[in-house]
Amino acid sequence: MRVMGVDPGLTRCGVGVVEGAPGKRLHLVHVSVVRTDPGEDHALRLLGVERGIEALMDELRPDAVAVERVFSQHNVRTVMGTAQAAGIAMLAAARRGLPVALHTPSEAKAAVTGNGRADKAQVTTMVTRLLSLETAPRPADAADALALAICHVWRGGAQQRLARAQVARIEQAARAERERLAARGGTAPGDGPPSPGGVRRKDPSRGGSIK
Repeated sequence: MRVMGVDPGLTRCGVGVVEGAPGKRLHLVHVSVVRTDPGEDHALRLLGVERGIEALMDELRPDAVAVERVFSQHNVRTVMGTAQAAGIAMLAAARRGLPVALHTPSEAKAAVTGNGRADKAQVTTMVTRLLSLETAPRPADAADALALAICHVWRGGAQQRLARAQVARIEQAARAERERLAARGGTAPGDGPPSPGGVRRKDPSRGGSIK
């Protein structure tokens, strides 16, 4: 599985792509930061983030996208820009039919360090070890994006398996219900489609008349 992690931000938007599977070695595919100038018009900055993320998605072709779930902060202006950048990443993924997952900072920290309250230095250190990197990814936004991708590789796979299992159970229950109705004559073989009024039409070849 190839996962793109996005640590949303308007000035610095971290993007990290990791390839791997639960229980197997992880490989770094890409890490970078999409930057915008704080002095530019707000709308143009959002456009810059969008173009940067979409270009990376087209180039790297991830199987899934993991975005940090944005929480309210004391600085409302900052959290608004972060939330807008997160929405851009989600929209770009949706345009390409890619599944999107939201992971909290605590979930990402716990996945890579075992401690949901780990600081940025600890996260960077563990990301560097897990990906067998010679140098630590900088700035912290880049390391956080990789932590999100790692979190999804390890946890997202399990979530997807559970979702598929749930769908399979629903489909099995639906098949069982159809078979039960057929056994009771509700959908007897040879019956034609229901008429507009809801009355089932008999097949003339079986001696019935069509009404």
